Amino acid sequence: MVNIVQMHLSQYGVASSQATPIRLLLRSFEQDFRDGVDINLGAEYVNEKTIPITSLMEAMRAVAGDPTKYRQAFNYGDPAGSANLIESLQRFLTRMRVGGLDANSIARKRMAVGASGATSILDALTVLVEPGLVVTSDPMCYIYADVLERRGFEILAIPEDLEGISLALLDRKLREIQGGVGRIAFFYVMTVNDPTCTVLSNARRCALYEVAASLSAKQGRTIPIFYDLAYELLLHDPKAEPLRSVLPQDDLGIAYEIGTLSKVVAPALRIGYLLGPDGPLMNAFVQKTNDFGMSPSVFLQEMGSYLLEYHMAEQLTAVRTAYRDRALAVRAGIEESLGPILEDCVGGDAGFFYYLTFRDIETHLDSPFFRFLTRTTGEPRVMYVPGECCVHRQGELVERGRRQLRLSYGFEEVPSILRALTLMREAAKHVRC
Repeated sequence: MVNIVQMHLSQYGVASSQATPIRLLLRSFEQDFRDGVDINLGAEYVNEKTIPITSLMEAMRAVAGDPTKYRQAFNYGDPAGSANLIESLQRFLTRMRVGGLDANSIARKRMAVGASGATSILDALTVLVEPGLVVTSDPMCYIYADVLERRGFEILAIPEDLEGISLALLDRKLREIQGGVGRIAFFYVMTVNDPTCTVLSNARRCALYEVAASLSAKQGRTIPIFYDLAYELLLHDPKAEPLRSVLPQDDLGIAYEIGTLSKVVAPALRIGYLLGPDGPLMNAFVQKTNDFGMSPSVFLQEMGSYLLEYHMAEQLTAVRTAYRDRALAVRAGIEESLGPILEDCVGGDAGFFYYLTFRDIETHLDSPFFRFLTRTTGEPRVMYVPGECCVHRQGELVERGRRQLRLSYGFEEVPSILRALTLMREAAKHVRC
């Protein structure tokens, strides 16, 4: 019998050969999920009722039925993205004054469409940018942080306050970096943070840009800052200040925005875009898309273009209203069921997450609280994302993260979420007894 040694995997391949603990956990929960019994508060999914099925079907028929306007919709296309979609996105951003952008500001920048949604843009950056330190928030987008580390990057996680990344802590961390700021690859900031849904204030996003600009000028090299707008269109608090883009003030050409239609229309459209200065990074990004699959799906892009032109205004109103109603109902449930045992609760103004910090109840994967809610003895089970998965392993929030959890009010219906909160109260009583 011939002995064959295992193939030699790359560093990324070796790191990816084992699923992350949270992915194993969610997969296990999903495999034997009982509809109407178990409750999934850990899902990243949008609420099914916010997906405009009728408009999507109309868009499908319109694209398929008009080969003149939507040329070669079922073929390969431009790796930079459909001209129709790019023009529709530009009109949408200016018409709705997203980020306060106007036609002149957008005309000075270049837009390219991701191969498969915004996640493909984030993934491309891990290949196109030389590995180094990535400055981001803590708690952090744990999915992307894990990808970055598997690609050979290091995370410099900066705790946030109510306006986003703390400037004082950022300054201290930058001075403490071993090897100096020359190791920084880029800044990555979610304007509505996942997991906390903390909204990055206008003042803070400008201040972070100035930090990246100052470092770029001092080192004589571009240190880009990427603003991830994944949940920005889901700012549903009517009292919140309108969010403003830093792109108009970016004279150095270091700021980029990553946008998506997944959260406000449908994830299955797989539409994400990169908006920023033209140059080598943009050229490399388009080539990466070409290498990945020739082009983004032309048919889905044309559907997205149609929806932006004819249904986006009404869809934005509907989806923001839906999540606002859910946020208020769930916040009331949190106060009623968990209020006395919570130290902090953030979120609820944008996106669809609340981030809870308990006073003395641990929530990590090995905690009695977690085991009670995921027991397999026949009772309803509740899944959430433990805070230990959301804070950086070498960061300053490790101990605090053991008492935290992310709760999604996006996927499940409100009665189920309120029921889950009651079960969490029971779990807390079980732990204390």
